[in-house]
Amino acid sequence: MENIKFVEPHNIEKRSFEIIQEEMGDICLDKEIEPIVKRVIHTSADFDYLNNMCFSKNAVKKAKEALKNGAAIVTDTNMAYSGINKKAAAKYGVSIHCFMADEDVSKEAIERGETRAALSMEKASEIQGPVIFAIGNAPTALIRLYELIKEGAIQPEVIIGVPVGFVNVVEAKELIMSLEDVEYIVAKGRKGGSNIAAAICNALLYNID
Repeated sequence: MENIKFVEPHNIEKRSFEIIQEEMGDICLDKEIEPIVKRVIHTSADFDYLNNMCFSKNAVKKAKEALKNGAAIVTDTNMAYSGINKKAAAKYGVSIHCFMADEDVSKEAIERGETRAALSMEKASEIQGPVIFAIGNAPTALIRLYELIKEGAIQPEVIIGVPVGFVNVVEAKELIMSLEDVEYIVAKGRKGGSNIAAAICNALLYNID
């Protein structure tokens, strides 16, 4: 232990991003998406995100503009909700919501035989003003979002679609990326998670011009 040189606590994040850059080597990311991908890697220690992060043409620009103007963020888990930096959000008047544990959502989900994640998206459709969805756990949330968009019931500013898992995950992400006129940030494949959804939101908030 006496030969181990520890990084001082206040330098840990800085050193982490230095290591990420070092291990990326000659890989150069577009300047717009670079802070997002690096923060996702920082959160997960997984360099696969260099290859599986997909951004629609105007997703980052539109997300930043929406957040700068006080858009709402809706998550599908309380973990993602908790992981979004509230101080950074408050700076721009951004509200953060998760309806998964709401009693009315739970009751209706049981009555209809649907998941709470799907029903929470329906409740989110009632929010007035611009909304960014950050989905890190439930593919059923993405599927219901797809349906609501097709029905004309909602028009999100951006969908962050990064649920993790094995069942319906890949298919739900592909559905979102198939939508026309909907901006998205998606982690293709099985990887993702609530921590990834929160990391993307934070990266956007930290890099508003």
